[in-house]
Amino acid sequence: MAGLAKGLWDERRGGGDERRRPGWAVRLPTDPARRQLVIGWAVVLVAAAAVCLLNVLGFTQGGRGRVGEHVVYEGSSWLAIALLAWLPWAALQGAKTWPWGLRLVAHLAAALVFSLLHVGLFILFRAAAFGVLGQPYDPVGAVGAYRYEVWKDLLAYAMFAGCYGMVGLVEAVRPAQPAAPAPPSPALPSEDLFDIRDGARLVRVRLDEILAVSSAGNYAQFHLRDGRRPMMRSSLAALAAELGPRGFVRTHRSWLVNAQAVRGLTPEGSGDYAVALDEHQTAPLSRRYPQALRRLRAPAAS
Repeated sequence: MAGLAKGLWDERRGGGDERRRPGWAVRLPTDPARRQLVIGWAVVLVAAAAVCLLNVLGFTQGGRGRVGEHVVYEGSSWLAIALLAWLPWAALQGAKTWPWGLRLVAHLAAALVFSLLHVGLFILFRAAAFGVLGQPYDPVGAVGAYRYEVWKDLLAYAMFAGCYGMVGLVEAVRPAQPAAPAPPSPALPSEDLFDIRDGARLVRVRLDEILAVSSAGNYAQFHLRDGRRPMMRSSLAALAAELGPRGFVRTHRSWLVNAQAVRGLTPEGSGDYAVALDEHQTAPLSRRYPQALRRLRAPAAS
């Protein structure tokens, strides 16, 4: 038994020596959008906590106010912000390919939702906290002061969105972390690779890693096997002309599918089909593309 325990301990030590770092470490997501969310959320919470602390100190300086009361006021506001700080990031991600005018409309709508939820949550939190403390609280008066709160919330939303934007810019220029050395493999011929370009950014992938390409306004979104969804400023027609001779099939006016990645076809009525690409990814096949249906039905489509 002692020998087994020692063997397990040695194996664990051997497997973790290269990853261990002194002190406490936080593992951040590798996906750029999720990294932006996690880092930006942390920055927003720290900044909001600092502002709330300064407010408590300012309102209670020289005995002008009761510390406990203002801790409840500022703490409830901070807690509501902690629950809602993802909204600016969601608006940034959801509208990133939209024209600038529509982006502003989306952010204005998200800011108003943020303000309404922020005020509603901190009123609930304050009512609960003062109820536990046995102190009076007037939620109706707090609702009446919403016109004062909404301007602060709109400014806070703009600052939070700017914070997420800055984190995204820093992440975009951050040098990639060196990957663990991989065993040498034969070099792939250039025709087996494809460069996904968006401005100065380049993502080079193997063709068999691309499940499908879908249209997203002025951009094309690549659906990769590992779950990544890089974007490229290009029309789907241009990509179809480039990737068609390399095994890709136009199945819909908004979709281009890697024929080698197709795992099945499911009828959806009226001559349309759903193309199964993996466990989580499907693409539409329109009845307007009968040649695509014939090709994907053929044995060993290529």
